[in-house]
Amino acid sequence: MDEDKVQPRAAEPLKPFIGENSGEVDRNNSVTVYSVTQTPPWYLLVFLAFQHYLTAFGSNIAIPLILADSLCLQHDGLTQSHLINTIFFVSGLCTILQVTFGIRLPILQGGTFALLTPALAMLSIPEFQCPSWTKNATLVNVSSPVFIEVWRTRLTTLQGSIMVASLLQIVVGFSGLVGFLMRFVGPLTIAPTISLIGLSMFDAAGVRAGSHWGISAMTAVLIILFSQYLRLIELPIPAYSKAKKLHTKKFYIFQMMPILLGIAVSWLVCHLLTIYDVLPSDPNQYGHQARTDVKGDVVTQASWSKGQPSYGSQTSDPSWRTPNPEPPFSTGQWGTPAVNLAGIIGMMAGIVCSMAESVGDYHACAKLSGAPPPPKHAINRGIGVEGIGSLLAGAFGTGNGTTSFSENVAALGITKVGSRMVILLSGVVMIVMGVVGKIGAIFSTIPNPVIGGMFLIMFGVIAATGISNLQSTDMNSSRNIFVFGFSLFSGLVIPNWITKNPNVLVTGQSEVDAVLQILFTTPMFVGGFLGFFLDNTIPGTKSERGLFVTDETHPEASGTLETDDIYNLPFGITRCLSSLPWVHKIPFCPGGGQKPLCKSDKGMP
Repeated sequence: MDEDKVQPRAAEPLKPFIGENSGEVDRNNSVTVYSVTQTPPWYLLVFLAFQHYLTAFGSNIAIPLILADSLCLQHDGLTQSHLINTIFFVSGLCTILQVTFGIRLPILQGGTFALLTPALAMLSIPEFQCPSWTKNATLVNVSSPVFIEVWRTRLTTLQGSIMVASLLQIVVGFSGLVGFLMRFVGPLTIAPTISLIGLSMFDAAGVRAGSHWGISAMTAVLIILFSQYLRLIELPIPAYSKAKKLHTKKFYIFQMMPILLGIAVSWLVCHLLTIYDVLPSDPNQYGHQARTDVKGDVVTQASWSKGQPSYGSQTSDPSWRTPNPEPPFSTGQWGTPAVNLAGIIGMMAGIVCSMAESVGDYHACAKLSGAPPPPKHAINRGIGVEGIGSLLAGAFGTGNGTTSFSENVAALGITKVGSRMVILLSGVVMIVMGVVGKIGAIFSTIPNPVIGGMFLIMFGVIAATGISNLQSTDMNSSRNIFVFGFSLFSGLVIPNWITKNPNVLVTGQSEVDAVLQILFTTPMFVGGFLGFFLDNTIPGTKSERGLFVTDETHPEASGTLETDDIYNLPFGITRCLSSLPWVHKIPFCPGGGQKPLCKSDKGMP
């Protein structure tokens, strides 16, 4: 049965990295240099894997740093570093699962802002608001059992809520319901939802940027300069090959890592200003937060390879630190996960938003990597594996879930390399970075104004990305203008008013009050729900709404790769299942029992 889907959009292809065996490819040429099942030379493979890791860098460090304040951890740099390590470790693990058993496209997994906003809403209700003394650095003893219990109670409740909510995504994905749901979720639902994720972060960005506007402005200007004005500047780098011996290649460094470069330069400036005492050393003076020694000796305390911390017993850190999931009913990294009904419902709203965004990312990824459109069984499996990823993220204690990274999908259009082996190696890189304790410790010391400058760019782009979903709709239609405008504005007004008037939503039932408080103070839920309701009730054609049945193939992918070679399960699993007549009834399994469905199942292609 054909199902209506939102037409995904692909990022405009830019000039690719010039590889040893690729030659120059015109930026407007849609042909990929390496397809999904091909493997680039090892040196290009390593380079591209690190590039994807760096592309995900900004979002992955932003989430734990934003959560830190609401978890009462703003003065505990070491625990912040553990959160950063954990989110990188889980992102790598989930990436490998997704590429191997999920959608099987070259798509990276990482933290999701769709779960960040309901998390902040949950942590803002009176039950979880931080005690005033935790906001004063002079009163905080990070090794105190009282302080540890304060933040650990909040984090374990967040974990449990994410783990339970992720079951919704697992069920929707593996049951095949995702196709049915996407018939009702169009651009006019997705656009305000995603835009409000970015717009609702204006306070978090303003607080950090306002700690030193000069440093924040410098960071933002540098990122803009690198990503927009200098992105096509080629820099020569040394290279070696048997044919050419020692020679140089052209490398688009500014296009590949603008955020990292912007942060690094601003960070260095802050370090120099700290060394020469240009920045005030008094915590009460403006500009103190720009110093690089604000978080003390976090890097010194962190081991290069840290073991599992035990916060309950206050033991010192062993050598290797592998983030440890909490088995049910036992104590793990942060403690035994707790459950909060209001938090679960809020997280479920975020999960639905994440699923809608991921379906679009799957189609865009297939188009940019030269693959046929993903079949239903692959989409179902992809969403289900993302649900498993969120379950793992909750179990390991990231304070967040996982989703497909749109930024890395766009990178495929830049590099023209669609090989899933690149993304698999990126997953390995993230796991290694997550295990090395010093990495998270170093990132946790980034000065607040530098983070604020990054947030100005990042959240602005997220807001604009949401609006870009409207390009497939008819925005000359007064109907669409009304639906989007009303949903977006209401998503800002209603949560802001309820936050300032929390006693309005009082029913006499504390659990119901908490649920309503979280839902109606989450901008993306309010805007997304209104967009969903209005778009599905106000009369409009499918073309007007931006909905139509997905084409059988992408024009530029036609005849390049066969669906079975890409989307079937690896390691001969498809071949083993193909003889079973009931397999076609399982929504996430490819094909049925008429003939072998996999032409070559020799492990990971």
